[in-house]
Amino acid sequence: MASSEIEAKASFDHIRYAQLWEDADILTKALGNCEGRTLVSICSAGDNALAMLLLDPAKVVAVDLSPAQIACLKLRIAAYSGLTHAEFLELMGARASTRRKVLLARVVADLDQKTQAFWTALAEDVARFGAGGVGKFERYFRIFRTWFLPLVHSRATRDDIFVPRDRKGRQAFFDTRFNTWRWRVLLNVFFSRFVMGRMGRDKAFFDHVDGSPAQHVARRIHHAAVETDPSENPYLHWIIKGTHGAALPMAWRAENFDLIRDRCDRIEIRPGSLEAFINTGELAHGFNLSDIFEYMSEPVFAQVYDSILGSAAPAARLVYWNMMVPRRVPPHSSARVTRLRELEDELKARDKAFFYSDFVIEEVVR
Repeated sequence: MASSEIEAKASFDHIRYAQLWEDADILTKALGNCEGRTLVSICSAGDNALAMLLLDPAKVVAVDLSPAQIACLKLRIAAYSGLTHAEFLELMGARASTRRKVLLARVVADLDQKTQAFWTALAEDVARFGAGGVGKFERYFRIFRTWFLPLVHSRATRDDIFVPRDRKGRQAFFDTRFNTWRWRVLLNVFFSRFVMGRMGRDKAFFDHVDGSPAQHVARRIHHAAVETDPSENPYLHWIIKGTHGAALPMAWRAENFDLIRDRCDRIEIRPGSLEAFINTGELAHGFNLSDIFEYMSEPVFAQVYDSILGSAAPAARLVYWNMMVPRRVPPHSSARVTRLRELEDELKARDKAFFYSDFVIEEVVR
């Protein structure tokens, strides 16, 4: 299996994503009934693997090539166990705090030495930005928010983005106050392939991308600002304001905190690529595959997809996003899965993680 093709091109020794930028609300709906079953999730920062515990599975196997991303999940598991919900939000950066270093020290005390050392080295950054704000992607948005966005929009305009409006009102706000020529210039520069590849995502992640990332972002910003309600979007709030507002990602919400804490022992962490699960011979009933396929060439994608099907139980669901590279079941495997089109369309329209152009749900034929 060649699922680690990207490993030869991109660095995995630092935190790329310190929080999840994929909407767990639509992910969990897409996975369907998972009670008592085995699920597999790309780890990333760990938030969505934890959100999948709300489906009451027997276990969630979290895999990732990056030791730094695994460390993010380990920190969260310890934080659920050792902190109150309010303290958790402070540590993560969702809320302002003057005691993050104290909270971090309390949480890492129960972690293995290597993970302790990893987070202790980041203590000053965690104190400033929260554990959910110390990744490369979050730093990219912080530069955008701090140095560039104020040149385009006033504080009043930035605050008014999150005033609840109906769709007509959102369109009017977008047309008259937000989508100015200055904003369009900023999009074209800051979200260019050159800038994103050096400051945001690893440049190797664009190897299979055709077209302009800036134009893609412009289309998706319109979706987030008009088609959905920005006041309910935690991802947009973090980008614009640097914290979460009233809306929080699924795994960070008060109503889910205790249940996730009580089920954290169902998380199994397996460092490495998807091979870490597939080679065991186990079968899974649901896969959260993030957007890993768009980092692969088409031949490698086809090979990886087939290997996943080989470890999928009957009626298992493969759930994944496409950002700028279209990926769906390879033609030679199309008879082995069913595309859940109606559910895809319903959930895609609700996706608050607005970067993605497509959301895919494919169910293994029984």
